[in-house]
Amino acid sequence: MTELPVDLANRLAAAVDKMPAFPKSVQLVLELSRDDDCPINELAEVIEKDPVMTVRLLRILNSPYYGFSKQITSVSESVTYVGMNAIKTMALSFAAMGVLPRQNAAGFDVQRLLMHSLVTASVARTLCQQYSSDETRPDDCYIVGLLHDFGKVVFAQFLAPEFKQALAVSRSQSISLHEAEQQIIGTDHAMIGGMLMEKWKFPERLIDSVRRHHSEITTDDMLLSCLYVADQISRELTLEVGDNNLVEKLSPALAERFGGPLQDVIAGLGDLATLEREALVIAQAGDHKLKYRFWGASSQAPLG
Repeated sequence: MTELPVDLANRLAAAVDKMPAFPKSVQLVLELSRDDDCPINELAEVIEKDPVMTVRLLRILNSPYYGFSKQITSVSESVTYVGMNAIKTMALSFAAMGVLPRQNAAGFDVQRLLMHSLVTASVARTLCQQYSSDETRPDDCYIVGLLHDFGKVVFAQFLAPEFKQALAVSRSQSISLHEAEQQIIGTDHAMIGGMLMEKWKFPERLIDSVRRHHSEITTDDMLLSCLYVADQISRELTLEVGDNNLVEKLSPALAERFGGPLQDVIAGLGDLATLEREALVIAQAGDHKLKYRFWGASSQAPLG
C-alpha cells in the first residue's frame, strides 16, 4: 500500500473524523448475531432501544412487500417471522443510510449510490451463499457490499471541489472514477472507505476488503472476490450508453471460480429483480424517496 503524503493523509483523516459515528446499537446487533446461540429476545432488546430503527423495521414488515396476514407490533415478533439475519440486514442498512447527506457540494448522486450499495450487498451475499466453500460469512459479504463505496460520501462532503472535478474527468476521459480520483485527489474512495470503516470499528478483514476492492483480486479471498464480482454485476445492471468502460471483465481465475464470464454469473443468480425490490423497500423505509428504479437509472454519475 502506497504511503500518502503527510498533508493529504491529514486532510483525509480530518474528513473521516467529521463523518457521523456508526450507531452503537447496530454494532452490538452485529456482534450478538455472530453468536448462533444468541437469544432472540436479547437481540430484540438492543434494537428496541433505538426507536427510529424500530419504527423503520416495523414499517417494512407491515408493508405489502411481506404481506403478512397480521400486524407485527414488536421487534421480537418480527425476528420470529423473518429471522435474525433479515433483521440484522435491515438494521445495518438503516444505519448506513443514516450517514448519507441529502445534498452535497459536489453534486454527487447519493440516491444512485444507495441503490448500487444495497444491490451490491445483496448480490455479494448471494454469491457467498452459492460459491463459498470456506468460513466466509454471507453477512460479512453483505456488510462490505453495502459500505464499499462510502468513501465517495466522504469525498462528496469534505473534498467536494476535487471530487466534483474527478467526476467530470471520469466522464470526459471515459475512465473509472477511482482512476480519476487518483489523478485529482491523490487517492481513491476505496482507501478512504477503509479509513471510515476503521473509525466505525469494523473487523480488519472487512476493512481490508473495502480498501482493496479496486486492487488486484485473487480467488483465495472469498470475501473480497464476492465483493468485486458483485460490484461488477451491479455496474452491468445499471449500464447506459457509453458506460461500458466501467465494467471490468472477470479474470480467468475469477470466471472459473464463479462459473463463467460475468453474464453467465448473472444468469446463474436467478431473478435479480427480487434483490432490486428488497433494496427499494429498505431504501423507502429509511425515508429515501428514490427518483428512479435501479435498472435503467437516468443518472450519469459513474459507479467505478
